[in-house]
Parts: sequence; C-alpha cells; structure tokens
Amino acid sequence: MEKRATIKDVAEAAGVGVATVSRVLSGGSASPETRERVLAVAAQLDYRPSALGRNLRQRRTGGMGLLVPDLTDTFYGQLAEGVLACARSAGEPVVLGSTGDDPEQESELIGMLLEQSVDRLIAVPTGDSDTWAPAIRAGMTVVFADRLPSQAVLEDPGAAAVGDLMLLDGLAPAPRARPLDAPSVVADDRAGIRTAVRYLRGLGHKRIAFLGGPGHDRREAAFREAVGAPVDEELVVFGTGSRDSAYAAASGLFQSRPDLSAVVAGGNVLGEAAVLAARELDLRVPQDVSLVMYDDVPWAELCSPPLTVIAQPGRDMGYRAAELVLRAGGRRPRSVVLPTELIIRGSCGPHR
Repeated sequence: MEKRATIKDVAEAAGVGVATVSRVLSGGSASPETRERVLAVAAQLDYRPSALGRNLRQRRTGGMGLLVPDLTDTFYGQLAEGVLACARSAGEPVVLGSTGDDPEQESELIGMLLEQSVDRLIAVPTGDSDTWAPAIRAGMTVVFADRLPSQAVLEDPGAAAVGDLMLLDGLAPAPRARPLDAPSVVADDRAGIRTAVRYLRGLGHKRIAFLGGPGHDRREAAFREAVGAPVDEELVVFGTGSRDSAYAAASGLFQSRPDLSAVVAGGNVLGEAAVLAARELDLRVPQDVSLVMYDDVPWAELCSPPLTVIAQPGRDMGYRAAELVLRAGGRRPRSVVLPTELIIRGSCGPHR
C-alpha cells in the first residue's frame, strides 16, 4: 500500500512550517500566496488530515453540528449540501440534527452537542435568544443561517434589515438590534419581498396576502413595509410549520377572503400548500389568484403554471455559514446578507 501523506510532507513540499499548514487547513490566517501554495500541495499529495489526532490534541470531539427545522424541506436540503461541501474540504465531520421547529427539541439537541464537546454549530434557529445564550456563553462557536433567534430581530416591525449585517444591495443600514454575539448568513428578505410586492402592484393587485410560518418574522416585516400602512391584518396569516398547518392556513385564507387577488408565500412548504388549496377550491392560477413563493425549488417549474419565485441561494448560504464557523477565532466574523432574485414565471397575471 502507498504511504499516506502526512502534514510534515505537505509542509516540506510547500516550503513552510507544520504550524502554517495546520493553520491554513483549519481556516486560520495566512497570506493569499501561502494559502494557495499549501492547498495546492495538499491536493497534489492527496493529504487528508487525521481527525482523531487533531481532536486528541485539541481535546474536542471534532466536527461541527448542523441543526435545521426539517430535513425533508428542499431548501434546507440545499443548505445542508453547502455545509457538507465546505466541511468535506476542511476534513471536518458534521453532526446533523432536525429540530422540527420545536424550541424544546432544539434545546435538547444543543445540550447533546455540548455534552459531546462539539464546539462549532451552524443552526437555523427555532427558539429565541434565551435558548442560544447558554451555548454561546459555554464557548460554542455558533453561526445562524437563514433566520435569527426571535429576540435578535429588530424591535421596529417596519424595519427589515438586521443590525450588523453587510447589505449587498446598497440600502442604508437599519437601526441596530439586540443580537446575540453570533454571526449569521441570511438572504436579503427585505429586497426579495419588496420586489415581489412591487411586481404584483405593477400588475394591478391591491389586496395582496402574506402566508407565513415559523422564523418568517423578517419576511413579515418586509411585507408590511412593502404594502404600506394601513395593513389589512386578515391578509397576514401564519401556519405553525407542518404541511397540514400550512394547508389549513392557505385554505382558510382563500375562503375567508375571496376578494384577495394575490398571495406571497413565505416558504416552499407554504407555496405548496397555496397551490393545493387553490386547486381544491377551484381557484385558477393566475386568473383568479396570482402566487409568488419564497424559495426556488425543482417542483416550482413543474407546476401548471410554473410558479414565480423569490430565489435565495440555499447551497451558498450553507457553504458561507460553514466558512464562518470554521474561520471563527479571536475576532468575531461579520455577518453576511446574500442577494435574492425574483424569477418571473406563469403564476402571476394582471388583476381582472
């Protein structure tokens, strides 16, 4: 059998010290030239770090945790793929857990990861800031993805940007919130929802509804800001997270407000529920009701008509979150907002 390359082999071939190789491969600081040279040599030698040896030296179990609300949700599958891709490149195992959008289950999983000495965690949070504060105080490096714990959202319901985030569309920064000491990678919900509402308004729609679910606080705030005051509260409806609840919310909305002409669904499960409820109630899309869904998932293009969507980069979000959690050291990384895109298909039409 061929002798497996060691970290010393990489260091000698790259002309640097073992500590430099270790720092580069663990995401630490190094000059761009050194980083590129070390990574190229490691790839050439097919060097694979020994997780056991690294963890014994660092006295931790190694790897990172990933908590998402629903493993069957296509978007969270895309996010997990991004995390796993980045973790593989760094030689880090990933412990995956599903919270079911249940704060108690989330707390239990956080405790389990702490007991196993997993010290890096990427999470789509379900609970509020109080759920996460103990883990951060215990020294766990946490990066939030897709959403923030509820108390970390701005208190002003009319503001939709999150304090300390780098907005990529040139918008003026919103007032600062009370965030936990943890960075995040989220989509620019404000721009996405605003663009969708403007598009529907341009088609003549005035009674536009929002169908939301757990963790959609920022999207709801963006919707309220986009439609402007006064907001018709009957047109802002929430499900609890399950598919049955989403269907009940969509069906109840259509039946209680037959005068509405357009719906913005806050996620792909809610979009699916809106499509099914409209079909059951013999509502034609887009002749009777126009639909816009947050998340671009494969089945959206297969609908008849195909759904107009607000696309967010799920895989990129997961990859960037993994990069942040691997890089975290003495200095807290800055949070990131990723751009969204309105993809216009056939599910929206002019108001009749």
